[in-house]
Amino acid sequence: MPHALTQKNSALHFFHRLTLSVLLLFLPVSHALAELMLYPTRIVFAGNQRAAQLELINNGTESATYRISLVNRRMSETGAFSEIDVALPGEQFAEDLLRYSPRQVTLAPGAGQAVRIMVRKPANLAAGEYRSHMLFAQQPDPSGRTSVESSDAAADNEIGITLTALIGASIPVIVRHGNTDASVALTRLDLQQPADEAPVLAFVVERSGNRSVYGDLTISFTPNSGSEQVIARANGVAVYTPNPLRRASITLGQLNGSRLTNGALRVTYREQAEDGGALLAEAVLQLP
Repeated sequence: MPHALTQKNSALHFFHRLTLSVLLLFLPVSHALAELMLYPTRIVFAGNQRAAQLELINNGTESATYRISLVNRRMSETGAFSEIDVALPGEQFAEDLLRYSPRQVTLAPGAGQAVRIMVRKPANLAAGEYRSHMLFAQQPDPSGRTSVESSDAAADNEIGITLTALIGASIPVIVRHGNTDASVALTRLDLQQPADEAPVLAFVVERSGNRSVYGDLTISFTPNSGSEQVIARANGVAVYTPNPLRRASITLGQLNGSRLTNGALRVTYREQAEDGGALLAEAVLQLP
């Protein structure tokens, strides 16, 4: 036993300072911290388009390095993403069709960088939509300025731990080839009005066709005797292939604190203005 304790103390002395870099979050760009700004927040190649440009800006107060890569992700029925390696039936990835430069950037505070993305389609590429996500993974600062360090070890047999919080952002990159189309329906509208909480509207966005859909949701209420009022919005809502639907629930605003009754709720799903603003789907729920 004394021999074992001697070996243990020796090992602790050798690992006097242990540093752990912990990757805390990889977020969609809409939830990424403000230090990294990306524009646009999604890229779609359609028709004969072969190149696009993405702008990165460091909006923080310190220099930051980001490694750029392509990853494949699957969207669940609730909109959550998970990384995948093997495609399921109907899933088509864009990573083999894309080339981009640079692969890593270091940005001083306030500095920007353009990332060039190009598409190369093989001659036998099947018609449809192909999607991967471009990931911007923050790299550790060699100086340790992004670390949160424990208090100094008071003795040789104590272990100091440094935790480095790294943030990543990703955007979808979509390649559409040949004839692609999609149709959308808003179904299963269900209004829930708890006594002491804001009302919530649950519904399903149903998609069909061989391409994804993306747009903004608007919910309005029209009383039986009154004018229509917008009470909720949700921008940048996508349903990606091959998913047939996305389940959604949105908290609604109340009219002067009263319950939503004697009128109609209208839900509209439109393309964003820069995509043309076309109406994709609409549904109405009559309220007694």
